[in-house]
Amino acid sequence: MKYVIIIPDGCADEALEALGGKTPLQAAQIPHMDAIAAAGTVGLSNNTPAHFPAGSEVANLCLLGYDPNQYFTGRAPLEAAAQGIELGPHDWAVRCNLVTIENQTMVDFTADHITTAEATELLKSLQEKLGSDQIQFVPGVSYRNLMLFRGSADSPAPFGQETRTSAPHDLTDLPVVDDFPRGPGSDMISELMAASHEIFADHPVNVARRAAGKRPATNVWLWGQGLAPSLPPFREAYGPQGVMITAVDLLRGIAAIVGWPRIEVAGATGYLDTDYAAKGQAAIEALKEYDLVCVHIEAPDEASHEGRHDAKIEALQQIDSQIVGPLYAALQSQGEYRILVMPDHPTFCSTKKHTHGMVPFAIAGSDTKADPAQTFDEVAAASTGKSFDQGWDLMKEFTAK
Repeated sequence: MKYVIIIPDGCADEALEALGGKTPLQAAQIPHMDAIAAAGTVGLSNNTPAHFPAGSEVANLCLLGYDPNQYFTGRAPLEAAAQGIELGPHDWAVRCNLVTIENQTMVDFTADHITTAEATELLKSLQEKLGSDQIQFVPGVSYRNLMLFRGSADSPAPFGQETRTSAPHDLTDLPVVDDFPRGPGSDMISELMAASHEIFADHPVNVARRAAGKRPATNVWLWGQGLAPSLPPFREAYGPQGVMITAVDLLRGIAAIVGWPRIEVAGATGYLDTDYAAKGQAAIEALKEYDLVCVHIEAPDEASHEGRHDAKIEALQQIDSQIVGPLYAALQSQGEYRILVMPDHPTFCSTKKHTHGMVPFAIAGSDTKADPAQTFDEVAAASTGKSFDQGWDLMKEFTAK
């Protein structure tokens, strides 16, 4: 049996007046996703329990079959795993976004999609001026970076389970004054964020960006802190040996922790300009070696964060034609198979942020019974009456033999 999981990140949405009362999934031309829905089982899954943040970190753990109540410790430790960073029992990882804040408003949580080279230079300056044996700033990809606090039994981190921070992508175009850190260690986090503003103000990277008409990285935004998680290998929990195709460190990290290798695809950016066709072809090639291939595409979520329903529809159509269609055809030609299409969480174009709520899923393939639903969208999924209130339970059904 071969398995494929396709995750169009954040593609679930609400009905939009600009689309005549349709959601982006309903408005998009996605014949291959619709074919999977028509051939198999369609329903709803709750991957964002109400007592957790409505973010990709919790939602993707749920989607892949891991109960966040048992396994979630924070977003940043998952991303640390993507870089092969080992966290000791007293070490904390903290997500370190490069952002643009003007007049106390989150203008851009990506600092105008700053390049990795520019980000590396900025974090080098932070390490020189703010770093220590305990505090380390680690470059990642573009605006997505990390801060590590290397603690010990004698010198523990000031953070705790009661420390509260806010995801910058949920603050787009909103004031940030009420969303600074709270709880244990919040003073340290706030002081580091404030100090970064001074360091970045006249930094050569920002001077060059302003001269080029680009937004500067005004400071870092620290959030998503946590200790190292411990997840059972996917193969032990569910059977198939998987592989991950993604351009996002969060998914790379989850893959590393559950025992999946990753395939890095040239041209995969984690943004709207990603090479959809290259991802689709890489997935088809991976089917020859692995039992399960998981393809994650960030583009719909990025479009939602920008409030661009047109870009979201275009991303969905590219995913359908360049990834879902070729992969579905390849699966059907090679024997027994199952395919799952499901976003991790809803991201509303109207609010530009992640939200709690059910997302649609479609499963087709061997030993899958068709239900009346003929399309892949929120309304069709709600009409079948099939749902997983605990999203992590869906993986058991998908991989059951």
